[in-house]
Amino acid sequence: MEETPLEFTEPVEINRFLQYLAVERNVSEHTLRNYRVDLLQFVAHLAQTGTLSEFPVAITHLTVRGFLARLEERGVCKRTVARKLAALRSCFKYLCRESIVPVNPLSAIRTPRIEKRLPSYLTVAQIEQLLNTPDLTQFDGIRDRAMMELLYSAGLRSCELVGLNNSDVNLETMTIRTLGKGNKERINPIGTYAAASVRKYMDAKRFHPDRQLFDNGALFLNLRGGRLTTRSVRRILEFYARMAGLPEEISPHSLRHSFATHLLSRGADLRIVQELLGHENISTTQIYTHLSEADLRDTYNSAHPRAASEAQNENATQLADAMKAPLAVGAA
Repeated sequence: MEETPLEFTEPVEINRFLQYLAVERNVSEHTLRNYRVDLLQFVAHLAQTGTLSEFPVAITHLTVRGFLARLEERGVCKRTVARKLAALRSCFKYLCRESIVPVNPLSAIRTPRIEKRLPSYLTVAQIEQLLNTPDLTQFDGIRDRAMMELLYSAGLRSCELVGLNNSDVNLETMTIRTLGKGNKERINPIGTYAAASVRKYMDAKRFHPDRQLFDNGALFLNLRGGRLTTRSVRRILEFYARMAGLPEEISPHSLRHSFATHLLSRGADLRIVQELLGHENISTTQIYTHLSEADLRDTYNSAHPRAASEAQNENATQLADAMKAPLAVGAA
């Protein structure tokens, strides 16, 4: 249960840090909001314990440990604690660099170990089922099919999808230009199905009776002519998941996970997938190498000459001997 925060003024140092993230690091509004919530929760803890006057110069690792102990008392999960620590660590690193604080009190604190959650993904059959759900006789159905095809074909984040402009799509080369985290640009190939769906959608916009509504440069638009939001994309995907009889917790990221999983399970190089996903660190991509043990065993057994069991080898030998034996001619 969340505690009611005390009334306090947002410290100017936190405001400066958030401005730095927005202007120089170009982080998303969603990330900024999360940083602000986590940092202000720490400040609220200081207010509750009567130590707010120590922020930021006199904050020590003991102060931070007291905050962590309070989170543990409230039953906050390790993953959330790790996120809050990351926000504090980044903030104090910035304050150190700007010579606002002499030392980083987080340098003596380790992030709690957390289990890596395997990303949820769809099978190829489920992907087909989902993509075939939109009604292609309707404008929004054409748009939604193109949207889902791109999410899966290029492994896009939802924020990258809604940020696409018409000019970012090259149907001749079947590529799209996206801006990922940190405003990093990358060029992604798309498949023939995705390209055909996007072409159909762009034609539908061009010949729509209210086409002036859809002539603002953005690729994916709502029915009022505004750019789609990430929330709208999630809601649309959940709607089609229900229609297709798939789990309702499917999100845009599920299609990104499916993209990576299907590529790797078919032999794609991990570093190529890293580039396609726009991951800065390959360790982030490695979480997708989660083929089941049965898949790995089947692949091993079929590929390695000495992988089969003795019984299988004996059967194989008997079969080979039978095939070599001369056929009986004229048998009764």
